[in-house]
Amino acid sequence: MESAISSNTIAVAAPVTASSRLTVIDMLRGFALLGILLMNIPGFSMADYSFEVFKNDPETFNFWLFQFIGVLFEGKMRAMFGMVFGAGVLLFIANKGIKGAAVHSLYYRRMFWLLLFGLVHSHLILWTGEILYLYAVCGMILYLFRNVAAKYLVWAVPIVAIVSFVADTIHYQEIREKRIAYVEATNAQNQGVVLSASQNAALTEWREVEKTMIPSREDAKENTQKMKSDYATVAGFLRPIVWQWQTKYLIFEIWDSLALMLLGLALFKWGYLTGSWSKKDYWKVVKIGYGIGLPLVIYANFYYFQHFSTMEANLARMEQVPINWVNLIYPFQRILLVMAHTAALILMFKSGFASNLFNRLVAVGRMALTNYISHSVICTLFFFGYGLNYYGEFDYYQIYFVVLAIWIFQLIISPIWLKHFQFGPMEWLWRSLTYWKLQPMRRADKATPSTSQVKPQSTVN
Repeated sequence: MESAISSNTIAVAAPVTASSRLTVIDMLRGFALLGILLMNIPGFSMADYSFEVFKNDPETFNFWLFQFIGVLFEGKMRAMFGMVFGAGVLLFIANKGIKGAAVHSLYYRRMFWLLLFGLVHSHLILWTGEILYLYAVCGMILYLFRNVAAKYLVWAVPIVAIVSFVADTIHYQEIREKRIAYVEATNAQNQGVVLSASQNAALTEWREVEKTMIPSREDAKENTQKMKSDYATVAGFLRPIVWQWQTKYLIFEIWDSLALMLLGLALFKWGYLTGSWSKKDYWKVVKIGYGIGLPLVIYANFYYFQHFSTMEANLARMEQVPINWVNLIYPFQRILLVMAHTAALILMFKSGFASNLFNRLVAVGRMALTNYISHSVICTLFFFGYGLNYYGEFDYYQIYFVVLAIWIFQLIISPIWLKHFQFGPMEWLWRSLTYWKLQPMRRADKATPSTSQVKPQSTVN
């Protein structure tokens, strides 16, 4: 690959203009962003263990809705978003007209502000499932691989899948050891035995696990009351949890996202993410991805249905099983299905199918940061106690009416906004901070941004 910044011409650094954006990538970003809300909405709205009411009952509509979303969307939307984020590294540095230390500084300044946005998003807006902080950390690492050949980058997926499985297993076994020690200490306590210092420590350690990751049923009731309280109470409950994931457990989190970003780099260089492959090749990906991925995820979901029906069943399984080998299925079925989803979307986009909808997805993707943050603002104010206080009030299927309303709103508003402005509000702020200069906001010609397909830059191949 010829370097995207190899030109000797020195120019003023500036954001990528709308005319040079790759609209296929914008469309994929927009689709992934809306899809991510399917997975995030329960975290905004549902109390601990509320899934147990329906996820073990195949006779309910909620059961099949839960399975449908789990099979087709769980993990796949975040994977698609991660792949597009990886491609964005090359899009950002392409044709900047600067080289060396200047472009490095610009890129890392961009990631620094994204990291700060993530901290604000999680600690002020109070969304514990936010990804900006994690993506900024991974993006700083990802940049080091920007010039690596695509054929080597794709190896990150199986390698990191195994590394991630090992890391998750180590984490799981640490919790399992604490659980076993807790059970033994509890049994001794119930028998009237005076506990040793290590047994008392085991009770304390498990209590910390309950506070951050596996709440007891008593904790679950208390947590619901906290979520239905004022801002200070909700913040006091959520901030320590998210901070642990951003610090103590970050080492377990980065592998998966980094692998997806590296895959995105490779797929961009190969032209896959830009719609440059032939129709026949995209169809091959669709057939292989769904043909292998769907049976794998259906088997895994059935296994979880059999063995992990309740919190008590999960804990009992933890005490008995040192390694959950079935978890190895997850990274592979997810990659197969996200590749199939991506290929199917590109085929539809290139064919002109539902062009109005796809053009709206392009606009949503171009305002991804604004739309992502607005998901959290809308949902926290709708569900949390300091807002409308609907936390724990809706049935499972009902929360997806909220999702549908947000989708419709953003699919309508995003194209209208971009008809008058070059960037979304958050995109404008991010660019202004990155280039340390206020960027022009209004669109001079007031024209609707082009949503025609754009081929990759000639310097990225």
